[in-house]
Amino acid sequence: MRVVYMATGDIAIPTLHRLLAFPGLTLTAIYTQPDRPFGRKLELHPPEIKRHAEAAGIPVCQPEHLADPEALDQLRGFRPDLIIVMAYGQILRRAVLRLPPLGCINLHASLLPLHRGASPIQAAIRAGDSQTGITVMHVAPALDSGDIILTKSIPILPGETGGSLHDRLAALAPEALAAALPGLIDGTAPRTPQDGSRATWLGKLQREDGALDWSLPAAEIERWIRAFDPWPGTFCSWQGHKLKIFPPVTIARGQGCPGEILEASGDRLVVACGSDALALDELQIEGRKRLGVRAFLAGQHDALRTGLQFH
Repeated sequence: MRVVYMATGDIAIPTLHRLLAFPGLTLTAIYTQPDRPFGRKLELHPPEIKRHAEAAGIPVCQPEHLADPEALDQLRGFRPDLIIVMAYGQILRRAVLRLPPLGCINLHASLLPLHRGASPIQAAIRAGDSQTGITVMHVAPALDSGDIILTKSIPILPGETGGSLHDRLAALAPEALAAALPGLIDGTAPRTPQDGSRATWLGKLQREDGALDWSLPAAEIERWIRAFDPWPGTFCSWQGHKLKIFPPVTIARGQGCPGEILEASGDRLVVACGSDALALDELQIEGRKRLGVRAFLAGQHDALRTGLQFH
């Protein structure tokens, strides 16, 4: 069976290695996003999966737009029986979906129809879900709306961050794919329609999405801080500075105006929320070192005191 794998995010790398070892399967090409400028010097950086594919001797294609006629002709040349997609970053148009005889499938990092879109891992933590997982589905023209083949679930652990859950789901994805492939090959793969009335959605995250709203309940902000670690991170404004806040944070008793500093001494920095408060653990003024609370307070003792507010 000839397979084309379309993937860009690092979450898709373990599945690439599983495909390389799957019996009876020939991985004919990897499709990923073009190299992008990165850093202050804006040097071009390839997706990490490109490095893995090249090391394995697999052809890599990086069309800006997969639906362009030239890109479609190139894809036809690989004669895929099946196209597998995971965190690719482009929506597959009908011309692509019609190419492989066995169709196109997607591995999505949520229990669909919950958390469609580009940020399902962060969405599950922010929502306070008890579990998440990998959904293997038939690709449909509408985003993440295709019929479900199977799901594999895992619990969301206490203290889970976006980064730790990303890595656990990356390890789960090859298992889900291996369970789905036999049915795709022999034509017995199920098609369970999604209940669109239960669908939730979160788009691609931007840095500004990490701006905290202290008027929300402490429990919700605590999940927010964990969900957005390491990307895009969470922050607030303090005396003209952008102040980054890192997990863990702890829900504490206390009342005050949202963002008001209720306690600032020793190793305790407690900030009021819409309900309850949060005890912070690590902070960083933009452009300076990341510090634990004790070191942070020691360096800011003249400027930071109770009664002031984070915004």
